[in-house]
Amino acid sequence: MDIATIVGVVVALIIVFVVQILEGGHPASIILIPAMVLVFGGAFCAAMAGGVLKDAKGVGGLLKKAFAPKVIPPNELVDDIVKLAERARREGLLALEDAVKTVEHPFLKRGLQLAIDGTDPEELHDILHAEVSAKKKADKTGKKFFESMGGYAPTIGIIGTVMGLVHVLENLDKPETLGHSIAAAFVATLWGVLSSNLMFLPIASRLDRLSGIEAEEMELVIDGVLAIQAGSNPRLVAQKLRSLLPPDAARAAEAASTKKAA
Repeated sequence: MDIATIVGVVVALIIVFVVQILEGGHPASIILIPAMVLVFGGAFCAAMAGGVLKDAKGVGGLLKKAFAPKVIPPNELVDDIVKLAERARREGLLALEDAVKTVEHPFLKRGLQLAIDGTDPEELHDILHAEVSAKKKADKTGKKFFESMGGYAPTIGIIGTVMGLVHVLENLDKPETLGHSIAAAFVATLWGVLSSNLMFLPIASRLDRLSGIEAEEMELVIDGVLAIQAGSNPRLVAQKLRSLLPPDAARAAEAASTKKAA
């Protein structure tokens, strides 16, 4: 599990509160429930209003994906495909029917099953690439939802500040409370800007990055499945797939293969 988002968001919030303390303030002074409810709730509802209900219902899953994604090291995926290629080369494609049941990668599992079922290579290529395109579109929708929240949050924070200042003006006859009331009014703007730049927009960027990684994995799987279906030499399959990896991952995969061979 990659914890970059958890670490980034948590540490950023800690820095905000530490700076508040260093400047002589109290952390509790910026934790105002009404302001936070307005900003988070308002941004969510505004983003929902700009889309469809299905987008809003999927927010929980998107947050889970952003904070606790299941990222498979590409060299491990290559190793799995090469092992399947070796078995298919040795025993035939139909021999993979039992092995498919133990494959954990869902896209690889579907691709292998289509190959075993005798799907034409061109049709197999088109089917799998269509699934990649559909996934990219779905991921783009999730990213857009959090980008929208990040865009609306600062403005909603300003709305909260205006509401607070209206309340201040209603109580000008109580000068002893004006300082506290004015400070409280600006907390909404603080949370609007803070949530946008330290939460919503980073989460949107994270989802976009994960989508790219998953799409690369799926492209890798497509090449691997087509090579297995064609009966290619496992060594050539391994070399081809490693050439598609980022340099650091390719070096790791090559080192692991060399170590295993030794």
